[in-house]
Amino acid sequence: MIAQINGFFKLAENRTSFRQEIMAGLTTFLTMAYIIFVNPNILGDAGMDKGALITATILAAAFATILVGLWANVPFAMAPGMGLNAFFAYTLVLGQGMAWQTALGVVFISGIFFLVLTLLGVRKWIIAAIPMELRLGTAAGIGLFITFIGFKNLGLIVSHPATLVGLGTLTTPVVLGLVGLALIAVFEVMKIRGSILVGIVVTTILGMVFGLVGVPDSFFSTPPSIAPIFMELDILSALKWGFAGAIFSFMFVDLFDSVGTVVACSYEADMVDKDGNIRSIDRVLEADAVATVAGALMGTSTTTTYIESGSGIAQGGRTGLTALSTGLFFLAALLFTPFIAVVPAFATAPALIVVGVFMFKNVHKIDFQNFEVALPAFLTIILMPLTFSISMGLCVGFIAFILVSSFSGNISKVHPVMWIIGFFSLIELLLKAL
Repeated sequence: MIAQINGFFKLAENRTSFRQEIMAGLTTFLTMAYIIFVNPNILGDAGMDKGALITATILAAAFATILVGLWANVPFAMAPGMGLNAFFAYTLVLGQGMAWQTALGVVFISGIFFLVLTLLGVRKWIIAAIPMELRLGTAAGIGLFITFIGFKNLGLIVSHPATLVGLGTLTTPVVLGLVGLALIAVFEVMKIRGSILVGIVVTTILGMVFGLVGVPDSFFSTPPSIAPIFMELDILSALKWGFAGAIFSFMFVDLFDSVGTVVACSYEADMVDKDGNIRSIDRVLEADAVATVAGALMGTSTTTTYIESGSGIAQGGRTGLTALSTGLFFLAALLFTPFIAVVPAFATAPALIVVGVFMFKNVHKIDFQNFEVALPAFLTIILMPLTFSISMGLCVGFIAFILVSSFSGNISKVHPVMWIIGFFSLIELLLKAL
């Protein structure tokens, strides 16, 4: 059996071993398991059944990660993406009043488009069309967006009639959330794996001690039924011109999030040849798109490749066996759903804040001395949290880049595909503003 596994995943060729791959898979799981707690809390705010979301999140992550491991033989893990789940819940459903069933339809359609573009090779044109500064600005803006949501869920940032936002009071949940944030920060500085997961668990236990969180009757049981959200997507309602911007936003963010993660992790895993070609990148993106479609059917937001895959790679993971083991660990988490179900928002809020830091950290690569790229990037970054919408930040950033480049005499810098993106961005902006 071991010999067959070695042959299928080419362990010897990739200078790794069965034990090394399993340990790498466990490491990746521990560093990204926080999504099991966070995703249901975020999507639950959109009116979806939290118990079903726990099961759907685990199944979506397991399916996607096992798929990419078997199909592409790479040590990458996938799960519902941070930022994209916030866009789903807070922009589309709560912000625009879209039914969550329709929002799932939007996710499904974006996944289909992503898959078609990947199979046709069009994704290369889109990647080439978007300036690097806007890609970096998108990640940074989403980081600020979900950090803002984290502070809001924690209760540290509250609405204010005069200043729009203000500082909340230091209630017991807020203090416990700050303790969790401090714990995660210390563990991150100490390079301890699974810091976010530990922070969530410890904060939840403290909530139980202070009587803010109910103690579950048991910590092990069969998982909640996925029926309340399974196959509940409304594709027909999502096929409206007004939702084109949302579909593009999901597809765009997923595309660049996945590509950026794959590139970063591929270099760490020695998967890049001397010409800069990345092994199996097409298959990785195909798996990503299929996973998004499958996730929408299960009842969760866009599934994407996780940068936390790098933790398993750092432990020696080099093949799809790492991904396969990570996926199996996710499936094992189905047995712990009673504990997952009681995790409160103030325990997952610190995770949002810390993930926001991770997404913002590459902002220094933007050349803010060059106003031609600084303005579009800055508008992309700042308008995502201020408008509470990822798509608005993208639209304004794209339009600003085209206008600044055109009127500064550098119209040749605008890729032909960018004009098409800019046109749809303008339509989206007008539809929302008028």
